[in-house]
Amino acid sequence: MRVLAVDPGLTRCGVAVVEGEPGNQANLLHVDVLTTATDETHANRLLFIATGVESLIAEFKPEVVAIETVFSQHNLRTVIGTAQAAGVVMLAAARSGINVATHTPTEVKAAVTGSGRASKDQVATMVTKIFRLRVTPRPVDATDACALALCHVWRGGMQAKLVQAQARFMSK
Repeated sequence: MRVLAVDPGLTRCGVAVVEGEPGNQANLLHVDVLTTATDETHANRLLFIATGVESLIAEFKPEVVAIETVFSQHNLRTVIGTAQAAGVVMLAAARSGINVATHTPTEVKAAVTGSGRASKDQVATMVTKIFRLRVTPRPVDATDACALALCHVWRGGMQAKLVQAQARFMSK
């Protein structure tokens, strides 16, 4: 399974492409952060994110785009920008005919560290170890995208296998 994972954000949007399957070593194919200037128009910032994601879809041909769900914050402006970035990512995936999956931050942390309450540093440490990297991806948005991709490969991949097995069983 090849997953394009996006940790949405209007200023920094973490992206990672991972290939793997449940129970096996996953391979990190690409990690980056799409950054937009705060003095750019809001519409152009969203366009930049959408264009960047469309380019990654064209280059890596993922089977699914995994997006971290927006979490509640006190800063409404940040939440709105994050939700809008997630929306343009979903649109880019839909235009390419690619399924979208969402995962909560707690789900991602639990998948990678074993605890849904893990710190950002703990997630970064595990991402570095799991992918056998010499250097931890930075900034944290890049690390979060890697963790999200792992979460989907391990959890989403297993869910897909269960659905396929159930379909085979029901057709007999």
